[in-house]
Amino acid sequence: MNVALLLGCNTTLLGTYGEQNQTLEAFRQRVEHVFQLQNSMTNDVMFSEIEPSETILKAEQKMQKACESLNEYAARESDGLSVSFELRQRVEQTAIGCENAAQHLQQLLSSQPK
Repeated sequence: MNVALLLGCNTTLLGTYGEQNQTLEAFRQRVEHVFQLQNSMTNDVMFSEIEPSETILKAEQKMQKACESLNEYAARESDGLSVSFELRQRVEQTAIGCENAAQHLQQLLSSQPK
């Protein structure tokens, strides 16, 4: 996924993006990293050699919900469709929550017995 301009209404005028008021380039890189991380976690759960625990399955569902806007954005971009300003704002507002949920799932997966 190549993250295009992700602009927020209030932050655009300040030249900062996301919940941590990053530069546009730093925010793009972070969102790209978050997208790759959550995809990696989905693959790890899906292709696990052992049956995922209920805790892991719930954490994966929580991550999917938290990353919903980012995944919608990526799908629209991949299909060459336009991305609304509202969707861009939602991605900007939810990127950290998506990242936190993916990191939580990553911790759970790394601590599960092999």
